[in-house]
Amino acid sequence: MAADLSRYDDWLELLRELPAHRPDVRVVVVSGSAVTGGYDSHSDLDVQVWSSGPAAATYDAVLALVHERFDVDHVWRVAADRWPTAAQGFIHLQPDAADLSRPTRLVDLFVDLLPQRLTIDVRRHGTPVVLHDPDGRLVLEHDDEDAMAAQRRQAVEQAAARRQTGAWLVERAIARDDLVEATWFHMRFALEPLVTLLRIRHCPARHDFGLRYLRTDLPAGFAERLEALLPGPDLAVRTRAAFAWQDEVLAQLR
Repeated sequence: MAADLSRYDDWLELLRELPAHRPDVRVVVVSGSAVTGGYDSHSDLDVQVWSSGPAAATYDAVLALVHERFDVDHVWRVAADRWPTAAQGFIHLQPDAADLSRPTRLVDLFVDLLPQRLTIDVRRHGTPVVLHDPDGRLVLEHDDEDAMAAQRRQAVEQAAARRQTGAWLVERAIARDDLVEATWFHMRFALEPLVTLLRIRHCPARHDFGLRYLRTDLPAGFAERLEALLPGPDLAVRTRAAFAWQDEVLAQLR
């Protein structure tokens, strides 16, 4: 069933009008949870725009139009060095986004330079809602399998090589009664690599998606098992269980 985007109808209207204001806008799509699943009353609207001109200039022009059309509370523009060819900002259309007593109105606007060949892997990102693509530039196809396989192999090799060092760092921090450091090391070396290994084992196309979407990407019950390993008063027990699970998955992957 398609996501109900009606609370963003005014935004969708603006997005369809963008090419009339900015001829350099070549492709506009809605992506994110609206097309991958999990979209609800507190989801943002993920918008991707590809431009034939510099992304930063297009982003600035689009944002100027947004300010003319909408009552914008504030914008978090992601640091310019985050993306080599793109510009991204989170546009808050109401104050206090953390107040979930009302539907969320927040737009994640991502503007990128149009590549020679524009592709989206639907296994990773879902099938986008195309608002503008008159030239048919967007192609739905899988990302390069050899490159992703190489990334997965490297992740497995690193997890195996780092396993003993990671366990030592967590146990040492616990022994020193340094809870902050132990918690950080537990997340970094016990839990996060475990999730990566589980993704490689069970949803390889989304191996690099981190700790999000675990209930949809991993087998039933795995998210709950991982929740039981989050930092708690018995951190030593939890971190040993996490590393033991790492060993189990590494054995399967090898």
